[in-house]
Amino acid sequence: MAAFQHAVSLGYLYLETDVHLTIDGVLLAFHDEVLDRVTDRTGSISQTSYAEVQAALIGGRERVPTLSQLFEAFPCARFNIDIKSPGAGPALADFIAARGAWDRVLVGSFSRRRLVEFRRITDRRVATSAHPLEVAAYVLSPTAWLARLLTRNGPDALQIPHRHKRITLATRGLIRRAHANGIQVHVWTIDEPTEMLELLDRGVDGLMTDRTDILSDVLRSRGQWEEPS
Repeated sequence: MAAFQHAVSLGYLYLETDVHLTIDGVLLAFHDEVLDRVTDRTGSISQTSYAEVQAALIGGRERVPTLSQLFEAFPCARFNIDIKSPGAGPALADFIAARGAWDRVLVGSFSRRRLVEFRRITDRRVATSAHPLEVAAYVLSPTAWLARLLTRNGPDALQIPHRHKRITLATRGLIRRAHANGIQVHVWTIDEPTEMLELLDRGVDGLMTDRTDILSDVLRSRGQWEEPS
């Protein structure tokens, strides 16, 4: 929660998180499948109750926040949410519907199955990013028309790394094809100012970063930052 609060205090209104589902059906804003790496407890989240997760501390001081806590703590924020585990997609769809939060989220997943399932459950009322096959269509297609045909107008955004191995994915051509189809391009995870400037100059619509302080300074230098009111 401290990390989200820090970002909001800087003026960010778009926050990114992953979600996992506890064994008793609580959506957690957490990246890993297990507690082991960043908390003082162990165990798979999918096999752990919410009460047990609440006993785990990140860095010895922070509890794992729920998605509900984030929505309540930051009512003006919008969320980019990555579905990380089986079962989290239907639970997330119910969560969004219960709050009428259709326009507060963009949902993605590396799993094509989970993302297709989520689109079906929500009847496409929620914006979604591209799954890997849709990204491949935009990377490999020579024209925006062919990319749109291959993806059947599926994604609202492409969320991609700048490079994969030795291949640059976030090229001017890909960005141009996406924009021609009304699709935004968001690039992750960019922490160096020179790379931020390079991608912004290339025309990307969003950057995901662990260095929110650096990105805000870069955007200020370009006159692209709105100070918090």
